[in-house]
Amino acid sequence: MKSYEIKEMIIDEEFHGEEYVTTTFTQNNKDYKVTFQKGDLELMNAWIFENGTSLPANLSEDLIDSLREDVKKKI
Repeated sequence: MKSYEIKEMIIDEEFHGEEYVTTTFTQNNKDYKVTFQKGDLELMNAWIFENGTSLPANLSEDLIDSLREDVKKKI
């Protein structure tokens, strides 16, 4: 069983000629958003949302790899 739940996934194909996939997910009752390049699923950024603000998220490589696999299956 996964330790997170994907809530939303947006594929942006019109951003400055690049394609990105942004995924919103929850883990341990906290909300996160990560953005990957669509072509190779390289992590571009990761944010955690706390107290009405967003901060850079420090995510484990295992979690990032698991998210990549889920995104790959959906696109």
